[in-house]
Amino acid sequence: MQDLLVAFQQVLQPGVLLYLILGTTLGLVVGTLPGLTATMAVAILTPLTFWLPPASGLGVLIGVWNAAIFSGGISAILLNIPGTPASIASTFDGYPMAKKGQAGLALGINVLYSFIGGIFGIVVFLVAAFPLARFALSFGPAEYFALGLFGLSMMVAVSGTSMVKGLITGFIGLALSLVGLDPMLATPRFNFGSTDLITGLSFIPLMIGIFGLGEVFYQMTTAPYQPQEESGKKRETLSSLGRMLVNAKEFIQTLPAAIIGSVTGVIIGAIPGTGADIASLLGWEFSRRASKRKEEYGKGSIEGLVATCTANNACLGGALTTMMALGIPGDAVTAVLIGSFMMYGVQPGPAMFRDRSDFVFTVIGLMILANLFFLATGFIFSRFAGGFILLPKPIMWSTILILSLVGSFSLNNRLFDVWVAFLGGILGFLFRRYQFPIGPIILALILGPMVERNFRTALIISHGNPAIFLTRPISLIFIIGTVLALASPLFLYRKKEKKE
Repeated sequence: MQDLLVAFQQVLQPGVLLYLILGTTLGLVVGTLPGLTATMAVAILTPLTFWLPPASGLGVLIGVWNAAIFSGGISAILLNIPGTPASIASTFDGYPMAKKGQAGLALGINVLYSFIGGIFGIVVFLVAAFPLARFALSFGPAEYFALGLFGLSMMVAVSGTSMVKGLITGFIGLALSLVGLDPMLATPRFNFGSTDLITGLSFIPLMIGIFGLGEVFYQMTTAPYQPQEESGKKRETLSSLGRMLVNAKEFIQTLPAAIIGSVTGVIIGAIPGTGADIASLLGWEFSRRASKRKEEYGKGSIEGLVATCTANNACLGGALTTMMALGIPGDAVTAVLIGSFMMYGVQPGPAMFRDRSDFVFTVIGLMILANLFFLATGFIFSRFAGGFILLPKPIMWSTILILSLVGSFSLNNRLFDVWVAFLGGILGFLFRRYQFPIGPIILALILGPMVERNFRTALIISHGNPAIFLTRPISLIFIIGTVLALASPLFLYRKKEKKE
């Protein structure tokens, strides 16, 4: 508690608060605009915060992350278009509520219960992260290899409808992670004689390309700008929203849905490679199954909207727990944040809780303040969000392109990183164009070096005996989990065939 109070003293400094407010404001705008994502915003802004003190730079990124997940529900409710993938499930009941004249109430639920879910996730992080990190400090190379392998097996879980496509993108990520110096021998490999590739492909520019440039290229080629269409939508924007606060009866009625959504969000967030989109969908489904009003779900159910809003923001605490305690990204944003932490000289993982506990509590303080700030401003912002929702697409595209190129170059002052961003943009465009999941390539880029390094180190320790991975209990548990994760889709497929 004393460490947390010290961290709050640091984050409550005027300079840090200013950057946190800036980041939260940017997150509100980014999340509201359909087509933009929290991952894209964090990836683009990370190199731009390099010159700031760590607390201020993290204030921008954490503010963007928390606010964008919440504000994605605004366009989902008003236009039936999710502002971010995390808000897909908010369209199920949010938009029907708006059509019934309850747009204000739906927007108010989005603000209040996103805050409740976010705070619940932070509490879970406070309770679970430190014990988990202390436990992980006993890990050796064999355990870290098995843990990384288990994380890579989540490529199957995040592959969507095609496991083959997920594995293809995963192997592309593994191939890209091999470029650079050999981790054990420090000899160049796969650099094709280029000195720029000796240190490998820069992670942040690559992420900027995949999430920023890739999305712009995809939108420009598949959804051309139609000003007449947007003008028509603007005329249809709701002018009178009505009340925004839930009453006591509605609060009591939605309490079970809020609990189910919050718990689901934290658990899903803690699973490597998932994200708020999956958390909100499962939170909605689990709440529907437990509800006495199942028939109302999908037709403007207050409970359904509450479950999705709590789940997608509670997911952030779960994802942060996995990322900071184990060094494994819980979702796409935490994958980018790993690069951000390393940019500030901090390596996520159990040792961080022992050596840099001040940094951990600073992140917690910023998360709490970010939630408080979007709670304080969310009701007002939601009322005036129509203008942001219908901002012309060419303005968005050009802004993203400029920020992406400037950010890629400013990180290392290398033109080569701009080309890396373009490579990422081409990959991101192709993945979206041909419906390849992006999650596996992120897992592979983050976990590939970890798996290789610890695999080879463990074999050196055991003098080449692979039994070391099966004779150590923790390593064996993770390997069994990996086998089950890889075999489960095949089992479900055969079960489905038998039913047919």
